[in-house]
Amino acid sequence: MGRTHKVEQLVIATVGFFWCFLMWFSTAAFSPSIAEEFDLTLAQLGLLASSAIWLAPVGRIIAGWASDRYGAPRVFAVILIGAGLVSIHSAFVTDYTLLFIERLIVAVAGVSFVVGIQHVAQWFDEHEIGTAEGLYAGTGNVGAGMGALLLPRLYGTEYGDAFLHLGVIALLMGVWYLWRGRAARSTERAAEARASSGMRDTVYVWTRYLAIALMLAYAMSFGLEIAMNAWLPGYYAEGFKEAIAGLGFEGAAQVQIAAGTFAAVQSFNASLFRPFSGYMSDLWQRKGWTPFPVLAKGLPYSPRIHWLALALILITLSMALLTAAGLSGSLVGSVVALVAFGIFVSFGTGGTFALVPLLFPERPGVAAGFIGGVSTAGGIVYPLVFGSSGNIHMGYLLVALWMFVPFLAFYFWAARYERHPEEHGLFDSRLIPRKPATAKEG
Repeated sequence: MGRTHKVEQLVIATVGFFWCFLMWFSTAAFSPSIAEEFDLTLAQLGLLASSAIWLAPVGRIIAGWASDRYGAPRVFAVILIGAGLVSIHSAFVTDYTLLFIERLIVAVAGVSFVVGIQHVAQWFDEHEIGTAEGLYAGTGNVGAGMGALLLPRLYGTEYGDAFLHLGVIALLMGVWYLWRGRAARSTERAAEARASSGMRDTVYVWTRYLAIALMLAYAMSFGLEIAMNAWLPGYYAEGFKEAIAGLGFEGAAQVQIAAGTFAAVQSFNASLFRPFSGYMSDLWQRKGWTPFPVLAKGLPYSPRIHWLALALILITLSMALLTAAGLSGSLVGSVVALVAFGIFVSFGTGGTFALVPLLFPERPGVAAGFIGGVSTAGGIVYPLVFGSSGNIHMGYLLVALWMFVPFLAFYFWAARYERHPEEHGLFDSRLIPRKPATAKEG
């Protein structure tokens, strides 16, 4: 191939990630049509919504390792081509069980996030990596919202046609990624990546209290975001059926379009405000704001810890607000709450990964894989709670009270240390020889 440039590699990764996220949540975009065709119950709808996330936690950990080992372009191409082939076949399936299994396989496209993160990191320097990763993650995440907003409008209830076309384009993108993608800016950098991920580093990060706290924080933000991407179209179609009909949307196709439009609100806000969250984390750092008790105030990055704490509190409160709006039957109130919810979620996602490189500068890949991979399990759990709560509006409050409040308490506990909080864990950190930290922030 000819010469390439880091911008071209960023474009390839971002477009590939966008399409993978579009495929990842394409099943959810048509959940009202699928539910009507196969006569699904509320619990089955919740199961279908959560299925998009099932393979993400383990898949992301494996994909991150494979990216270091074999290079991101090869791994990304395998994901695109594999998911594309199964998506094409699922377009012709008439049995619900087989359709469910095949869409579960297509959802593997969601593991592409960590592959692209690794690919972009291999091409950009430290001083520009934040902007590059922000553009990659923010633009790619829009794919989920675009799916909810556009797919029902383009295809109506013909979800099979959508799955066919999405799969064909994924195949073409996979070939493009193999043709133009390059693993790293230099062969030395690619070789260093292959040698950087070991079992010792993995055990160390996975057992640190603050890494676990950040993983839970990302589960409260990104894990919740992807859960809502899958859940919300069905939620609005079922929970506000009469209100949507009152707006003139009648029949499965029209209700699906309206429900998808409302659902896209949170996805777009969660994506578009993510760079703003990074700015706010920087602002708190510059101003030295540390308003919360218990949390460490003397660390070089303490203001960033406090900014993330505020984001997590706002996410918890907005979940209660969604339940209140739903129980009142106010569609407008629910959408307004969803607008705020999407913004607060972006504060959580941006705030978490503004901290990760500072806390684990010598193991950024392992830490990102753990925090960004395991946290996606939230996308499995939350829809199951939503679907089993009895009242379709009560699930948000139940998750806030029984999961998020304990997560918040653990975050405050783990982030209270005034010296080297990243060294406190399930066993003495001296048992695992560590590389010296190099990144500092004052």
